[in-house]
Amino acid sequence: MKLVPVILSGGAGTRLWPLSRELRPKQFHALIDAQKTLLQATVERLSGLPDMTPPVVICNVEHRFLVAEQLRDMDITDAHILLEPVGRNTAPAIAAVTVYAQKTFGDDIALLVLSADHAMDDIAAFQAAVKTGLVAVNGGHVVVFGVPPTEPHTGYGYIQMGPTQNGVAAVRAFVEKPDVTRAQAYLASGGYYWNCGIFLFRASDMTTALQTHAPDVLTHARKSVVAATNDLDFVRLNMDAFGKCPNVAIDVAVMEKIAGEDGKLAMVPLPLKWSDVGSWGSIAAQFVPDAQGNVLKGDVVAEATRGTYVLTHDRLVAMVGVEDLIVVDTPDALLVAHKGKLDGLKSVVAQLKSAGRVEAENHRRVYRPWGWYDTIDAGQGFKVKRLHIFPGGVLSLQSHNHRAEHWVVVRGVAEVTKGDVVINIPANASIEIPVATKHRLANRGGDILEIIETQTGNYLEEDDIIRFDDAYGRS
Repeated sequence: MKLVPVILSGGAGTRLWPLSRELRPKQFHALIDAQKTLLQATVERLSGLPDMTPPVVICNVEHRFLVAEQLRDMDITDAHILLEPVGRNTAPAIAAVTVYAQKTFGDDIALLVLSADHAMDDIAAFQAAVKTGLVAVNGGHVVVFGVPPTEPHTGYGYIQMGPTQNGVAAVRAFVEKPDVTRAQAYLASGGYYWNCGIFLFRASDMTTALQTHAPDVLTHARKSVVAATNDLDFVRLNMDAFGKCPNVAIDVAVMEKIAGEDGKLAMVPLPLKWSDVGSWGSIAAQFVPDAQGNVLKGDVVAEATRGTYVLTHDRLVAMVGVEDLIVVDTPDALLVAHKGKLDGLKSVVAQLKSAGRVEAENHRRVYRPWGWYDTIDAGQGFKVKRLHIFPGGVLSLQSHNHRAEHWVVVRGVAEVTKGDVVINIPANASIEIPVATKHRLANRGGDILEIIETQTGNYLEEDDIIRFDDAYGRS
């Protein structure tokens, strides 16, 4: 039986603002390991599992190029990337992926479903648990994975364990996030595990469970796959059909219903350190603190400081005489919060959204399929950007009604289309693009192309773009 790894990458991660934002949420950041993002770490821990197909990733349509780029960085070019036209929680996502996987890989398959934004410290233990779970799946079970609780956490669902045989436990109850009193009772009893959101099942068993307990989810998810369209290397689920799916988690739609149902739901323990990386407090807990209880990441100087987490990438942060703080510095936003008051971060992000602040949605560095740009400076009538264009990257053929652009090449050779003329501009040379002139910028070389772009005009927002042609299917 083939094993299809499925990665759910639809989260927004607002509790990790200002690093995690709507258009580049937490799974696309290197939060635990400086060398790889959470998404890449999730894919990496699958390596070596038996009879595995290329991964299937389901993500927000706005994140498609981020997913593709980060997989390419791992030399993965055969992944199947499904695009959700609208967020509908985990049950519709898993239903759509299950239908798609059956259509693509055949009926005799097992799906291993993981979140893209979780962390765990023991890959060998994880893979051993998956292999144990595969035996249970062959016996007709739907498998969930449980982590031994270390505290009465109210943000996780809990699994009540029944009798265990060959490393697989029956599930007596599958309960969603409890209040503090119940969580304390679960911890004291010793018979409950955290639900870590990893599932393993035969595709046919999941479709049967969905048909029985959540038929609307399955019906509309199936229609969204049947009517899906190919967009470059992506599969776009049909908007009308997927949008009709009920907004419901797989835990509620299926898992709670089949717990105790003739032993259908089984649990395999995960004996390792696990986190959903859901807050800055949980990030800090992933690291060994220094003698003062601090976790300091980046260029940080701390004096008379205790119990504090600091993350900075671009500049020096100095801390003097503070305790129990979370400090996260980014180029355009700084978070300073008390560790005990992090719940208020949701309100901060809501205020930013309500005020129309771009910091709620995007970073100063904005990623595009061709590379990225960073707005270095801006003022009345001007804006300065640094453009970083990958080898083979091509911007759209476009024009602007309100701005002119001046490009200075600082690295590489730029192929510039200006009107009907195509010109190669080497390093240390520049070119002017007047208002309303049709133009395009491309990197035909094998190295990074870097441009300093100065915009001038009476309107300099990103919506002043008329696209005539685009290599990435953008309109």
